[in-house]
Amino acid sequence: MGEAKLEKSHMWLYRLSVSTVGVAAKKWFTPCVRGEENIPEAGCAILASNHLAVIDDAVIPITVRHRDVHFMGKMEYFSGKGVKGRLTRFFFTNVGVFPVDRSGGEGAESGMVTAREVLENGEVFGIHPEGTRSPDGRLYKGHTGVAKLAFETGAPVVPVALWGTNISQPIGVVFPHRFPVAVSYGRPIQVPRLSPEEITYERLRRLTDEIMRKIMVLSGQEYVDMYAQERKRQLREEGLLKKEEEKGLPA
Repeated sequence: MGEAKLEKSHMWLYRLSVSTVGVAAKKWFTPCVRGEENIPEAGCAILASNHLAVIDDAVIPITVRHRDVHFMGKMEYFSGKGVKGRLTRFFFTNVGVFPVDRSGGEGAESGMVTAREVLENGEVFGIHPEGTRSPDGRLYKGHTGVAKLAFETGAPVVPVALWGTNISQPIGVVFPHRFPVAVSYGRPIQVPRLSPEEITYERLRRLTDEIMRKIMVLSGQEYVDMYAQERKRQLREEGLLKKEEEKGLPA
């Protein structure tokens, strides 16, 4: 997907937002930040974070002062029709977000290709290994895409823990409540660059589990050895979680 490629000029709105809206956001959330020095001053890096709310992808950029952070966004942000669709696409494109098809297949792989390009260009990529927001504040099993990116590029992985964002913005809430949040950046996990033949499922699973353990230690969350998507399906089947409760900007 050629349109997913990012140019540095596409980050102009990101930088403008961080320097303007970000100031107001800091006053609103009063974020407590620890470990920012663990994010490399230069070169590629992966920020692997727990995922509690939509605003996670806003809290991270306003607390990383010395690097721009790219994120993936669901395909719907880029495929909307009419004026609203064009404005949404314009905004996300120019804050360094690129599309990923979460239904899987070639669309999902296109997003990973773009993520690799970001890292190969020596930039910072943010990802939530859980794949979706936690439905109950616990930490869920990580998908191996983060490990695959790390092995393919040799990018160090910085574990990230967020607190309070799910209280500020519970599922279904579009505009966050005023509530103090916190973010902690852990020490980077150094990852060797491997050839495709060396990247086995066992290696992917082992590194992913290590990343999730680091996030768990930083966040203090209870760990659940199942995917968050599976837990959400269970909750919907039990009538405890309805799709309409996840309206807004689902992750």
